[in-house]
Amino acid sequence: MIPVRVAFIPARGGSKRIPRKNIRPFCGKPMMAWPIEAARASGLFEHIVVSTDDKEIARVAKACGAEVPFARPASLAGDHAGTVEVISHATRWALDQGWPLSAVCCIYATSPFLHASDLERGLRTLESGPWAFAFSASEYTSPVYRSFRRSADGGVEMLFPEHARTRSQDLPAVLHDAAQFYWGRPESWLEGKPIFGRHSAPVIVPSWRVQDIDREEDWQRAEVVAPAILRLGPSGQGPGKQSS
Repeated sequence: MIPVRVAFIPARGGSKRIPRKNIRPFCGKPMMAWPIEAARASGLFEHIVVSTDDKEIARVAKACGAEVPFARPASLAGDHAGTVEVISHATRWALDQGWPLSAVCCIYATSPFLHASDLERGLRTLESGPWAFAFSASEYTSPVYRSFRRSADGGVEMLFPEHARTRSQDLPAVLHDAAQFYWGRPESWLEGKPIFGRHSAPVIVPSWRVQDIDREEDWQRAEVVAPAILRLGPSGQGPGKQSS
């Protein structure tokens, strides 16, 4: 049988901090339309499937060109449902349909600045070695080792006081999850392996093209920078996507 690559896009209906954020209009389209279009443009997937518990989200997903062949169970649609559990469920469903999966990619519905080339790099990275996962990551824009927190008396205290006098250029680069995509081998999802570990490889996305959207402030910031980002290609040289 011909191996199948599938993209699963988790999009539950009960988002609290930004209600209905997966289908809220962003630059002229429902938010989830942007990553669906990137997945389609990549040509990497035999199926692009949205995992949702919500009928309106399912309708919008289909209108954007995705499949919604099953309803996500309520037990995986609450505030504490994890990404690995949701994609594991979807992967098991696909295998039960007889799909000969070779790779499964989780794509977040709120990643409007995702490019097809990012997904292509992710797949190449996954296949470059015995990796369980390959996921989008980016460098912190400020030195993490010079960070601090408020103390009980209202002042501040450094998290890494041993680096109080270390020059920022002498500190190692530190990565964070870019929250765009997670390529994984089917067995990695099914076994519930943690994504962040030595068995996973990062795929670096430039920090100017990374925006986690969890709060209204995040959404507003993304809307401000979107016109410029959507005109540029993944390297910032252009041409890129066009908003409508």
